[in-house]
Amino acid sequence: MNTETRTKRGGVGEKSTLVAHGLRKSYGEFEAVKGLDFEVFPGECFGFLGPNGAGKTTTMRMIYGAAIPTSGTLSVVGLDVRGNERAIKRRIGVVPQENNLDDDLKVRENLLVYGRYFDMPKKAALRRADELLDFVQLTEKSNADVSELSGGMKRRLLIARALINDPDLVVLDEPTTGLDPQARHLVWDKMRDLVREGKTLILTTHYMEEAARLCNRLVIMEDGHIIAGGVPEEMVEEHVSPQVLEFRAAPEALEKLRPVLQEAADDVETGATGEALLAFTHDSDAVLDRVRRSGFTVENTVYRQSSLEDVFLRLTGRSLTD
Repeated sequence: MNTETRTKRGGVGEKSTLVAHGLRKSYGEFEAVKGLDFEVFPGECFGFLGPNGAGKTTTMRMIYGAAIPTSGTLSVVGLDVRGNERAIKRRIGVVPQENNLDDDLKVRENLLVYGRYFDMPKKAALRRADELLDFVQLTEKSNADVSELSGGMKRRLLIARALINDPDLVVLDEPTTGLDPQARHLVWDKMRDLVREGKTLILTTHYMEEAARLCNRLVIMEDGHIIAGGVPEEMVEEHVSPQVLEFRAAPEALEKLRPVLQEAADDVETGATGEALLAFTHDSDAVLDRVRRSGFTVENTVYRQSSLEDVFLRLTGRSLTD
């Protein structure tokens, strides 16, 4: 997908699906969200990234009506979240991080019961349920117990359930957590299909590859603030050099190598485990030549292109957070 397409999916003059200005949320003296400004256009996938405790979950809860902002404004599908919770919930779908399917019901029954919350006529609910089971490739499991489904199938059923009311906006909180690669890619395919159909998606994820592949635009949050945002490819170009060399060796050997790399590369960072140095550069051959001329021998060297994960770690730090 080219950058122009990824930057904005809505047409000229088309009303934004979601707009926040100065959005804040406090719990007692603790301020979880500290003045967010963002806008989501119709028909795009917009991502929220950030370490644990950054304020992503609180922001999502305000979007789908589980929490009311302390201050600032938040408009969802053209409606102020204050006083319009029920109207907003009728026009959005939510895929929660946890599995909250009803194990006492069959697969199709989970969709039909959910359809009742939206006052759907029985025939319409049946037709919609079968359409969605086909969409998420679960038709053959329609009469199975939920307990018989794999983790990937349950995630797809959660997506189907979130779509039962044909929502304008779908909020997906860590939609592929715990899935194996094959199941994750299948969920990604379904999410791409939704965007092609014109749905607007809000995505939170810890998988940088997932964000880079799916999001038209995204923001990175830390400590309740938005610290960066934009089109994924453009963010990589803005924040890190295009090539990365990873040198792996014992810590004492890497400390001797560090000044050589600092002289030759654009930036040098220590890997999360302390057993690697990352050299960011526009010319990896020149860096390698400089290392060889220094007489330093490193047998375990990896070359790769820089990624959104490098941007994330550059901006939020490489140490683990609880």
